[in-house]
Amino acid sequence: MIDLARSRRSIRRFQDWPVSAGHLALLEEALLRAPSARNARPTRFIVVQGHTCVAPLAACKPTGAGFLEEAPLALVVCGEQGVSEMWIEDCAIAATFAQLEAHALGLGTCWCQVRGRPHDEETDAEAWLRAHLRLPEGLRVLCILGVGHPAEQKPAWPEDSLAPERITRIG
Repeated sequence: MIDLARSRRSIRRFQDWPVSAGHLALLEEALLRAPSARNARPTRFIVVQGHTCVAPLAACKPTGAGFLEEAPLALVVCGEQGVSEMWIEDCAIAATFAQLEAHALGLGTCWCQVRGRPHDEETDAEAWLRAHLRLPEGLRVLCILGVGHPAEQKPAWPEDSLAPERITRIG
């Protein structure tokens, strides 16, 4: 796992070909196998495929979502707030599992934060996305993962950038 963590970077540029059905099945399995607080499993996932379906998701917020215009696949990570008060954490864990699995498969990903972000002065990104995808009212959206074959290479973050002073040891 540490090798994946060392080499994974956010990818915002993608090749113009789809993610295979086999890779999609593995990404879906990674989402479903993610741990959940008290095994409540409030997470729900929307798989959006193809440029004509994914590209409009870039309009969910004014900045930070433009890379979705190029992505051949988007994983919309949602949670049922009424099922567990830990839906945000459970969704974040599932999204991270999917990002690591994608990297292991040679795919690139980038996280687009939705929850708590504005769409415009009157609507938040989550409400816009809920209307665009016709999601039920009780379903909350944490993020969208753009997924595809990388069209850019990024070096691993150097070890001296890790800021080990963020760790406190006791005992």
